[in-house]
Formats: sequence, C-alpha cells, structure tokens
Amino acid sequence: MKYVSAFFAIAFGLLVLAGYFVPALEPLQALLISWAGILLAVASLIGVFNLITVHGEKIRSREKNSGYSSLLLVSLVLTFLLGLALGPSHPVMQGVVESVILPVEASLMAILSVTLLYAAIRLLRRRVDVMSVIFLLTVLAVLVWSLALPPYGELALFGNTLRPWLTQVLALGGARGILIGVALGALTTGLRVLLAFDRPYGGK
Repeated sequence: MKYVSAFFAIAFGLLVLAGYFVPALEPLQALLISWAGILLAVASLIGVFNLITVHGEKIRSREKNSGYSSLLLVSLVLTFLLGLALGPSHPVMQGVVESVILPVEASLMAILSVTLLYAAIRLLRRRVDVMSVIFLLTVLAVLVWSLALPPYGELALFGNTLRPWLTQVLALGGARGILIGVALGALTTGLRVLLAFDRPYGGK
C-alpha cells in the first residue's frame, strides 16, 4: 500500500510541477491545485474539531486553567455564529477580527522585543566577542530609537536617518536571506518527497 501512495504522490507532484513548464498541462495543474485546496479546507475543519475535542476534555476533567479552554470555545462558537449571520465581509465581522488580530500581533511584537533583548544579554554572558557586542548594541539602538521622547518626539538624526537605514537596509537584507533559506529548504523537501527519499504520505 505504501508503494501505491508513493506512486500517486510522486505522479501528482510531477504533474503540478510540469504544469509550470508545459502550457498544455495547465488545466490539469489547476484542477489538482483546486483539489489540494479542498483537502486543505477539510484538514482545517478536522483541526477545528480536534481543538474542540481537546479543550472540551480539559473542561470536562476540570484540568488546571480549564477556564481558558472555556473562553476559547465560547469565542470560537460566537465568532462562527456571527460569521454565518453577517458574512465574512461585513464591517462588524471585520471589526471583530481586527480587534483580536491587531492586539495579538502587537503583543507578539512586544514579547519579541523583550525576548530579543534577553537573548542578546544571555549571549553576551556566554560568549563575549565583537559580533555579540554588535548584536546587543543594535538591539538597544533600534529599541531606543523607536521610542518617542516627550516633549521632543523622535530625534531627527535617529528617527529619520539611522533607524530607517537599520530597519530597511540591514534588517530587510537579513529578512530576505531568511526567506531565501526557507524557499531553498521547501524546494529541497519537495524534491525529496517527489523522489521518494521522504514518504510522509505512506509511512517509512
């Protein structure tokens, strides 16, 4: 059975890949991608049901912090019912989503800033070299220059010159390097699956 699943996975993967190079295969490629989208939607539903099951079991067994599980399930049901009643494009629904997503993103960025500073201090304690000092100074500089100093606001040299250069030149270059690494890793993983070196679809 695992050889059959390997055959279909490799065949469909090669057909989708060939659709980018052979125009005649583009309709078949679009069909396979649409099927993959349907499977992804079904997998998302299974994930939601698994989430409900896991947290429902926590509530039933009265585990520690099960109140958060209750809050999660209530929010899930209310958001789902509101989406059915109003539709995803309704302004009220958009406001509900943004009122959750934006604060969560802001909180994550705040946690990331503190974690980055803590990691820099730990790095300096474990290994003191030129790059560690540069890393710590860069983190401190970006954090300080991101603050507005009342009543003067942002300092002109720091806020308008140095911080954009750090964030839009150095940091953007690093982010592009990370994205290139992710792309190469995804390409390598896809090739290993297509060549049957890795078989997540059929066991070992």
